[in-house]
Amino acid sequence: MNKIFALMIIASSLTGYSQTVQPWNGKKCAVVLTYDDAIDQHLDNAIPVLDSLRLKATFYLTAFSQSMQTRLNEWKKLAAKGYELGNHTLYHPCIGGKGREWVKPEYDMNNYTVKRMVDETRMTNLFLQALDGKTKRTFAFTCGDMKIGDSSFIYAMKDDFLAARAVRAEMHKINEIDLLNVDCYMVNGETGAQLIEWAKKAMETNSLLVILFHGVGGGNALNVSLSAHREFLQYLKKNEKDIWIAPMLEVAEYVKKWQANTR
Repeated sequence: MNKIFALMIIASSLTGYSQTVQPWNGKKCAVVLTYDDAIDQHLDNAIPVLDSLRLKATFYLTAFSQSMQTRLNEWKKLAAKGYELGNHTLYHPCIGGKGREWVKPEYDMNNYTVKRMVDETRMTNLFLQALDGKTKRTFAFTCGDMKIGDSSFIYAMKDDFLAARAVRAEMHKINEIDLLNVDCYMVNGETGAQLIEWAKKAMETNSLLVILFHGVGGGNALNVSLSAHREFLQYLKKNEKDIWIAPMLEVAEYVKKWQANTR
């Protein structure tokens, strides 16, 4: 009976230990801030706040965006400041059709082949390497579109990227993450309080929360107000003891190592 009781105590201790272990670099959760499409408002509105709070984020750059064409040197400087320059394709192709009349025929993924998608994406990697000198990279699916016809094109580039960000409002524990299909919460008019609730949920569930911003105080129909953006980032900064805030590449490397060591 004493042996059984002792085993029960040990099992209880192990259970308690597993519940208190914080796998996210010793913190309760991880938050990755991502900004898509390389628009002027990222340079003008997002970077000053991030810099002031000393937070680092991932900017998923579309290489041929208007802002990249006119402010290339400013984008190049971001890498030197510790921001990640991620791959968001060369021309931002999406699947066109009903409800997406804004997709130009020449950049309609219905007209693409897997080879064209791979070639353009690898060309973007070369472009980004010319900006930051780096060869490790993460990718973000444009419009959340993951297939050319019936083919999931990311697997043809699985050795080109450490992670690929999709577009679904889900968060996962570290052992559940598929690095070639990382979920995220897309911001579209949420208040600072609503964004903060997402972070609180990540802490409660010990999960990875990836945030997708487009417009910041304008620049895109999918927008966050300047006040909501600042309020959310200030909350993250105040809770750094519990929240690991890092670029996607850094988090992906950590997840990959953690998963490899626990299998």
